[in-house]
Parts: sequence; structure tokens; C-alpha cells
Amino acid sequence: MKSFAISGSPRENVGKRDAKELRYQGLVPAVLYGGTTQTHFSVSAADLKAVVYTPVVHFIDLDIAGVKSKAIIKDLQFHPLTEQLIHIDFLLLDDKKPVTIEIPIKLTGTSPGVRTGGKLVQKLRKLRINALPKDHLDNIEVSIAHLEVGKSVKVGDLKLEKLVITNAKEDTIVSVTTSRALRQAENEAAGKK
Repeated sequence: MKSFAISGSPRENVGKRDAKELRYQGLVPAVLYGGTTQTHFSVSAADLKAVVYTPVVHFIDLDIAGVKSKAIIKDLQFHPLTEQLIHIDFLLLDDKKPVTIEIPIKLTGTSPGVRTGGKLVQKLRKLRINALPKDHLDNIEVSIAHLEVGKSVKVGDLKLEKLVITNAKEDTIVSVTTSRALRQAENEAAGKK
């Protein structure tokens, strides 16, 4: 999995007034959880754009006043009107402890059902994966090369080594349904007989 380096500055004061002042300066208040203590710091909003506004999941190499640590983004808070990032939580990674991360799904192949006029419907865009940090992938590839009209790929159909999928096994990832045009063509063909 890709890593992204971010540097932060420790926060001396923790509170609403301090957080508001940080945001006014173009900084985002942040907290690093998972260690022996919580670390409160601030990060430049510009530095976060590359990791927040993307579907790709990154490990974050944090440098807070010279103290380096590896983390993932655990929670984001946005302003309800302006959609501006107002707070971010990081979770410290331990190489020996499994962590649950939502990994994007990448569809591969061409469905024969779509070629005959079916409609491809992707119901899940990400899967919750629990694994050691070193075993996590950039994305989960799901082949649709065998999908005919009326068929689907469910979470339980996937077999991944060293990764545990925590989504329900009966959840549908992708399916090929009958499109309106295909239904109409089938009805016209049935009417002519």
C-alpha cells in the first residue's frame, strides 16, 4: 500500500477557540490515537488534499515535531455548509496488530451479460478488510468476465489470502441486470413468435 508523508505541529491549547484560530490560518486540528497517549497537533489543509480527496487509501508517515510514526486516517469531519475539512483523526499502526481499513474495489474484465445488453450495477465500492498493515492492498480486484445477465458477485465469493473481509457474506458487490432495452427486445421477440 502507498505511503504519504505529512508533517504536523504540536498543539499547545486544545479547545474550540484554538481550533477556530488554526482553521483561520489554513491548518486543520488533528489527533493521533492508538499509542499510550493521544497526540494533538495541526496539519496544513493543503498537505491533506492529496490523501483526503481521493478514493485511494494511503498509509500516512506522520512527522510531529521530529517524532515519526505510521498511521491511517480513521475519521474526517467536514463543515456542513462549506464542506471544508475541520478535523481529522489518525490511528497509529502497529505492525503486529491487525487493522480494519476500507479498500476500494476495482472491477476487471468485460461482462458477457453487458455485451448482450445487460446493465452493470456496482452496489459496493469499498470492502472493509481486517489484516496486518503489511498485508493490506491498494485495491481489491473483482473479475466480471464471467457475469451473465441475472448473475452477481457476492462478498462470500471472494477468496483473499491473509485478509479477512468483515462485510456480510451475502452482500452483492456487482451484478448484471436486464436493461430496459434488452427487456423490450425480448418482449418484441416473444410477440413475433
